[in-house]
Amino acid sequence: MRAAWYENRGRAREVLRVGEMETPVPGPGEVRIRVEFSGINTGDVKKRQVWLGAGAMAHPRIVPHNDGAGVVDAAGEGVPRSWLGRRVWCSYAQSYRPYGTAAQYTVVPVRHVGALPQEVPAEQGACLGIPGLTAHRAVFADGPVAGTTVLVAGAAGSVGRAASALARRGGARVIGTVTRADQLDAVREGGADHALRTGPHLAAAVLELTGGRGADRVIEVALDANVHADADLLAPGGAVVTYATGDPEPALPFWPLAFKNATVRLLGYDDFPPKAVAAGIAEVTAAAAAGDLRYPIAGVFPLTDIAAAHEAVERPQKPGRVLLALPDGRQAGQELSA
Repeated sequence: MRAAWYENRGRAREVLRVGEMETPVPGPGEVRIRVEFSGINTGDVKKRQVWLGAGAMAHPRIVPHNDGAGVVDAAGEGVPRSWLGRRVWCSYAQSYRPYGTAAQYTVVPVRHVGALPQEVPAEQGACLGIPGLTAHRAVFADGPVAGTTVLVAGAAGSVGRAASALARRGGARVIGTVTRADQLDAVREGGADHALRTGPHLAAAVLELTGGRGADRVIEVALDANVHADADLLAPGGAVVTYATGDPEPALPFWPLAFKNATVRLLGYDDFPPKAVAAGIAEVTAAAAAGDLRYPIAGVFPLTDIAAAHEAVERPQKPGRVLLALPDGRQAGQELSA
């Protein structure tokens, strides 16, 4: 099969290679997916870079990317044959594993695969994994949100867009925040009831919208930059749930959060509980099928241009997701085999 890989960390054009690899065979509990589109996330790019003083690579060769969409063409022991030939989306392909979705074929545990509804294009399916599952965990880790107010910081981003859609589907009133005025329309289109710009007046605006109570849950994209404002606008007993920070050692306003009996929850996508992943796959699939979760596509690159695709994620020129389109790999592996 054709695949892209790197054997050392570094700049995209210096370390990424494209060539032939052996087509993988699914083991027990796994399926093989003939990949149509591979979704590229910020985390995939960071893994390839020297990030947070990363030490030795966990595997001598890494095929990058966790997310993708395609068709199941082989199933391992213990996997129902009903999966064969099914359109699917997947995540966790390269989580604690060497070979992700930047290849004509990838092998993934079936528990990390969702059936892709016919009405959802494969391009959209490749966008769902990391952002959708992170958003689902962020919104629902502290319980149902029906009747609550959920503030989504960075609501125009990949996780923010999914969090807005999932919170609204869960019955919450959603406030989405962004840094630029030209992002406000995208926030409303993504499912937020209210779109606000960040800044010194944000807390006052949120308190006014909520009758002085504040937001019951804050989904935070930049804990270090926003946690003081979050403490001001958080409702008593509320939760700040974060999946990213600029400063790896952010300072917290302890007493303002303590006086509200707040929860501060930190999310690490690679280690979500299995039940949370299963619930996330089901709800993200439903949101995509209903048309509640859709992503703008900033660019689709061929596999041979994977370095340019990574650079488009590192230095985005327009909003939206970046994908790889994989060449048809039907002749590379055994089709519909168990």
